[in-house]
Amino acid sequence: MSSKKLGSIVGGWLAPHPPHLVYGENPPQNEPKSRGGWENLRWAYEACRSKLNEQKPDVILVHSPHWQTVVGHHVLSVPRLDGLSVDPIFPHLFRYKFGMNVDCELANEIFLEGKSEGLTMKKMENPDFRVDYGTIVTLHMMNPNWDIPVVAISANNSPYFYDDHVAQNEMEALGHATRRAIEKTGRRAVLAASVTLSHLHFPKEPNQELPEDMTREHIFSQAQYEWDMKVIEMLKRGDIESYEKCLPQFMSETFAEVKAGSLTWMLAAMNKPKIPAKFHGYGTVIGTGNAVMEWDLAGSREANHV
Repeated sequence: MSSKKLGSIVGGWLAPHPPHLVYGENPPQNEPKSRGGWENLRWAYEACRSKLNEQKPDVILVHSPHWQTVVGHHVLSVPRLDGLSVDPIFPHLFRYKFGMNVDCELANEIFLEGKSEGLTMKKMENPDFRVDYGTIVTLHMMNPNWDIPVVAISANNSPYFYDDHVAQNEMEALGHATRRAIEKTGRRAVLAASVTLSHLHFPKEPNQELPEDMTREHIFSQAQYEWDMKVIEMLKRGDIESYEKCLPQFMSETFAEVKAGSLTWMLAAMNKPKIPAKFHGYGTVIGTGNAVMEWDLAGSREANHV
């Protein structure tokens, strides 16, 4: 019997990825420069950076809706990736020189565990692969030092062709496979669901000459805002059951980006924790609703053993 220590998920984050957040932060990796903006969301990520420094995880896993794969779930499996990522909608805001180390052992185990769940899986092994901006923005905002290895997982578009129950079941299976892979490889892992909440947005920037003009930034509609607050309250209470019940209507009425399955994957991987999610910040970006929220699983385990 192997003496390898069983791995665990120490935390999970709802970690939205608007490229505006990197733009507003002015890191050296991003070519365009701003006068700031979106501070309520950018500063919310400071809590994540502090917690990662405290937890010192072995790996960060990200599920992004902007790495879209029509056939199956793909897992990044190249030891080192460097390149330039350009947002196709906001190239004037996001031209980012990225460099990341990938945990290929864990990626391979996710691939195998996913197949054992009956999922269509593929390892992305192209050394010239250009990582999507959703993955990069979330990882930068969580850990701008890029000193923790990562695993990125694609959003399989195929659930969009079916009903919500099929999509839910498939993403839950991927979450279970991810958890088992983390346990088998002995990793201390942090998960990130790289999605907004409501996702209806303005057809063009409110101020095209100054995108960071915060006097023009507001939610797309009051109805969308009320939906976001309702969902945030459920997560703050740890009421995953109510959240899942309202999810189809939430996605339908607000075009919520959680339809990509990222949050469903993460909650399933964490065994649908009943602990309250810690709310760190909410803000809008061209009308979309974004929340930074945390599930501290390691802290919850410690509290239960006191």
